[in-house]
Amino acid sequence: MSTDLIKVTINAKDFQVSKGARLIDVCREKGFEIPSFCYYADLALQASCRMCLVRIEKMPKLQTSCTIICTDGMVITTQSEEIEKAQRGMMEFLLANHPLDCPVCDRGGECELQEMAFSWGNLEERFTEKKNYHPEKYLSPMVANDPQRCILCKRCTRVCDEWMGEDAIEAGGRGANTVIGTYGGWLDCSQCGNCIEVCPTGTLLDATYRHQARPWELTQTISTCTYCSDGCQMSLGSRGDELLRIVARDRYVNGLNGEFLCIKGRFGHNFVNHEERIRTPLIRYKKGGKLIPATWDEAIRHVAQKLDATADTHGPNAIGVVGSPRVTNESNYVLYKFASELVGTENYTGTDAFNLKPFFDNLGGSLATHNDIRHAGTIVLIGGEPEELQPLTAKQVRQAVRNGGAKLTVINSVPIRLTEQASRFVHIRSGSLDAAVLALQTPSQDALAARKMGVESSDLTALRQSLTESQGDLVIMFSAELGAEALAVIAQLPYLWARDGRRVLLHPLPLFNNSVGAHDMQIMNGALSATQMLDAAGESIRALYLAGSFLKEQLRGREESLAKLDFLVVQELFETDTTAFADVVLPAASFAEVDGTFTNNDGFVQRVRQSIAPVHSSRADWIITAQIANELGVDFGFQMSASAVFREIAERIPAYSELRYPLLKDETHPVQAKHPVAERRDLSATVNTLTSQVEALPETAEKTLLTPRVGHELFKIGALTGKTEQFHLLAAGNPRPETVSISPLYQITIDDSLRAEALASGD
Repeated sequence: MSTDLIKVTINAKDFQVSKGARLIDVCREKGFEIPSFCYYADLALQASCRMCLVRIEKMPKLQTSCTIICTDGMVITTQSEEIEKAQRGMMEFLLANHPLDCPVCDRGGECELQEMAFSWGNLEERFTEKKNYHPEKYLSPMVANDPQRCILCKRCTRVCDEWMGEDAIEAGGRGANTVIGTYGGWLDCSQCGNCIEVCPTGTLLDATYRHQARPWELTQTISTCTYCSDGCQMSLGSRGDELLRIVARDRYVNGLNGEFLCIKGRFGHNFVNHEERIRTPLIRYKKGGKLIPATWDEAIRHVAQKLDATADTHGPNAIGVVGSPRVTNESNYVLYKFASELVGTENYTGTDAFNLKPFFDNLGGSLATHNDIRHAGTIVLIGGEPEELQPLTAKQVRQAVRNGGAKLTVINSVPIRLTEQASRFVHIRSGSLDAAVLALQTPSQDALAARKMGVESSDLTALRQSLTESQGDLVIMFSAELGAEALAVIAQLPYLWARDGRRVLLHPLPLFNNSVGAHDMQIMNGALSATQMLDAAGESIRALYLAGSFLKEQLRGREESLAKLDFLVVQELFETDTTAFADVVLPAASFAEVDGTFTNNDGFVQRVRQSIAPVHSSRADWIITAQIANELGVDFGFQMSASAVFREIAERIPAYSELRYPLLKDETHPVQAKHPVAERRDLSATVNTLTSQVEALPETAEKTLLTPRVGHELFKIGALTGKTEQFHLLAAGNPRPETVSISPLYQITIDDSLRAEALASGD
C-alpha cells in the first residue's frame, strides 16, 4: 500500500489515511464499526451480503464499503436511519431460510450472524414462504455441513481457492436454490478445515469436535502449533483437564497465520488426552525383562546412578545426550546444559535430520517472515514441498502469486502442486538440488550443473536473468535436501543478489515445530549426529539419554544398536520403536501441558502456554532433566519455572539477548530472534568442494513426472496424528461412506484391511 496520505472525513471527523486503502478497513481502524459477512481481508471481493453499506457524499445511492477505495476529500457517513433501514432489510434476506436452532448449533456463542441479530434486536421477519431445507450431512471425516444455515457469503469457497488452491468446495445451483457443496458430494482435499474457520455461521463444522461442548464452557489458551516449522498461533479450548478443540479464530488470537491452520494443527490434538499416553515412569531392571511401573523418585534415582556409573567407568564422552526439534527451547537448552556442564560430554545432538548450522554460520541476510513472503516480488523455491510439509508457507506463496502478482520459480525433481502457480518450473533430476545452488552461485559452472540436473544451460541463464531483473523483495526458500556446502552458499546469496531498493531474504524449510530453536539452543552442535551416535552405540557410546524418540529413518536398520547400549533412558509421550529398547521410560508432558517457547522458520520466538494440567504423572522435559541433575548433585536453580530457564537462555544465547516472556505476550507482533548476520565470505573453497560433489552426481537419475496426491504427507500416520481416528480414514484413501448423513467413523472399520480395500479400489 502507498505511503502517501490523503484526507477523508468519516462521520464529521477528519483523518489522514494511506492512499489506496479500502474504506471498510479504514472505518474499522478508526473505531467506526461496519457490519459485514462476506468481506474478508486479503481475499477477493464478493460484495454479496450488502451489509457494509455507507453513504458517500456526491454518490447517488448507498455504497458497499468493501468495494470502495478511499480518495482524497471523500466524505463518508457510516450510521444513519437510512443506512440502518437498508441493513435491517438485508438481514431479513439473510435470515429468510435460516433455522432457529441456536441452542443446538455448535457455533452458538461464536456465530457472527447471531451476534449481529442480538446486537440490533427487534428484527422483523416478513417472509412467510416455505423455507429451503437440506438435511445435515458430512462432507468428509473432518467437515460436517448443515446447509440451511448458509448465508452464501462464500468465504469458504474463496479460502479454498486462494489460500489452498484446491477448489474443493464451491457454490452449486442458482438464485434462491444456491447451496455450498462439493463435486460428487465428498471432499477430496487437504482437509485443512479453513472453510470451517472462516464460516460466519454454523454451516461448516468441525466433525471431530461436534456436539462435545459449548464455546462458553471452554477455557481458551493461546499457544503455538506442535507440528511443522511454520509456527502457527492457535487457541486451545479446554474443559477441565481435557483438550477438546483447537482453532485460530481471531476473536481469541490473531497471530502470523491469521485464521489459517492445516489439518494437523486443527484436528491432530487427540493425542493429548489419549488413553495410550505413558502414565507413570517405567524401569526395566534387567536386559530382556519387562518395563515395570515405578515412582518418580525411584526412576530419577535409578537414572542418576546409571549415568554416574557409566561416566565413572567409561568417561563422560561415553554418555550421549539427544534433544529433539519437537520439544521447547527450554527443554533443549536444559539438555544442552546437562550434557556440556554437568556430564561434560561432547556427544550431544538432536534428532532433526536437517542440521542448520552451516546455514546460520554463514547467514548473509535476514530470515523472511511469512508476511515478507506474502508481499514478495519474486520467490524462489529450491526443493521441498511446502503444501504438505509447511502449509502456511505454501498458502503465503500462493497468495503472493494470486493476489500480489509475485513471480514464483520452483526448482524441484517433482512437479509439486505449487508449480501450478509458478511462472518458471525448473524440472531437475532427483538428488541434483546441490547442482542448482552451484548454478545460482557460479555461472561458469552452468554446463556442469545443467548436465547433472538434466536441463539446458540456457534455462539456467534465463533463470538468473529473471532474478536479476525482478522487482520487489526476493525470497529464497530451501529444503532439507541440500548438503552443508550448498547451505553455506545459499546463506551468502543475499550478497550476490541484493541491490538498492531490493532485499534478498532467506526462508529455511525444516520439518519440525522447533527445528530452528533446537539449533539455537546448541543441542544440535555436538561432536556426533543422531545417526553417528546410533552407529557408535555399544562401542564409544555406552549410555544414551533422549528427549523424544529417534526418527524412523534414523532408526531403520539400526534398531539393534540400541540393544547394545548399557543404558538407555527415554522421555516420551507414547511407547515407540525407541522406548522398546529403553531401560527407563519417563512420561513427558505434551505441548498443551507445558510453558515455554518454540522458534519457527521466520526466526520468531513464540510462547507455548499450558492449557491443561499434565495428564497422569507426566512432567515437562526440562523439569525431568533438572531433577536428574539435582539427583547428581547439581542444582540448576530454575525453581520449577520455565521463565527462569528462558531468562538464562536470553543471557547466554546471543540471538535471544534481552528477550523475556513479557516481551513475547503479543501474538500480533511476534519477536524475531537476532541471528547474527555474517560478513561476506570468500566461498571459493566451499564452492570448489560443492563443485566436486556435483561432479560426482549421477546423470542417470530420473525425473518424477506425476504430481503427488494431496495429503500424501499430511495424512501420514505418525505417533501423534495416529491418535485421531479420522486420520486413518484419510491415510486409507478417504473412502466415501455409504451415507453422508452419519459420521464415517460409525460406518467404516479402522483396521489394516481398510487400507488394502481402499488401495484396491483406487480410492
